[in-house]
Amino acid sequence: MGRLRIGPSRVAVWPLAIVVNALLATSASAHVKWFCAFDVAGQPRGLENVLCPDFEILTGLSVLALMSGCLMEGTPVGLAMIRSIDRATQFLRDNTEMLFRAGAAFFFISIWAVGGILLTPELKTSSPAIGALHLAIAAGMLSRRTMPLSAAGIAIIFGIAVWEYGIFHLADYPVFLGVAAYLALTGLRRDLFGVRAIDVVRYSAGITLMWASIEKWAYPEWSFPLLAQHKGMTLGFDPEFFMRAAGAIEFALAFSLMWTPLVRRIGAIMLAGMFVSAVAEFGKVDLIGHTLIIVVLAAIVADNGGEAALVRRPWLAPLAYGASVGVFLLAYYVGHTALFGTAML
Repeated sequence: MGRLRIGPSRVAVWPLAIVVNALLATSASAHVKWFCAFDVAGQPRGLENVLCPDFEILTGLSVLALMSGCLMEGTPVGLAMIRSIDRATQFLRDNTEMLFRAGAAFFFISIWAVGGILLTPELKTSSPAIGALHLAIAAGMLSRRTMPLSAAGIAIIFGIAVWEYGIFHLADYPVFLGVAAYLALTGLRRDLFGVRAIDVVRYSAGITLMWASIEKWAYPEWSFPLLAQHKGMTLGFDPEFFMRAAGAIEFALAFSLMWTPLVRRIGAIMLAGMFVSAVAEFGKVDLIGHTLIIVVLAAIVADNGGEAALVRRPWLAPLAYGASVGVFLLAYYVGHTALFGTAML
């Protein structure tokens, strides 16, 4: 199934199929670098392979779903959905800071207990000082006053990871810097030039997941051994098409985190469901590795602040989405070419 062929009578069911696939495709949320062999410096798929008819159809469906959310946002149905989410997430909203503190403490104690991990499962270290720093970061969660110190510790570990593994590899994980920013700003009771702490970490999560989506298009073969072991994940689709769809789903949902209140909250709900469901399939490594992103997504779902919905300008959605796809593809391939000298096409 190298190319997706659909007749006019089946067009209407494809948006639903994509949504179902998003909810069931746990490989889209399992970080392949934690479970399969990879080579960041290897030659990615050429752009002529990525920008194929399947990609165009999937991008069109993503824009359709995004536009639907934007148009719904200011309607009575959209407003009722926002009120329902507000009521359901009241406890989380009132305790967002505690959620981050507990999640960060759990994460850093867990990677200390496993041992040999720098920041994520594939980033290895043999330094005992790193383990001590993990515990110090976790201990800093006990008090608001020490949260900025823990944030500095996270930034230090991220810097060490960049030094040892390279900036291109760590481009997968800006969410850690976002979490560090949230902890520092919350501990100091400040914002970042008028941007709330929760929005800083929200943007970092969106950037993290959009970058990871590009990787699914550039290196689908990394996931093929995983799909061979868990054949039910593909829902009967060809692995090549499935990885394109997984990347499109993840990019669309990640982009939604950067958008208006209802859209981003629905996107965060779907992403959180994907990450949580992946734990049953991939176990404690996946649970530990994705703890902080799940915490961030839960906070986004609960958050009812921020900028007003752009309900009167839905045409901005396809323009912004198309620009985001183009910028991230260009950044990935130009960056890879500059660092590793591989051809872009």
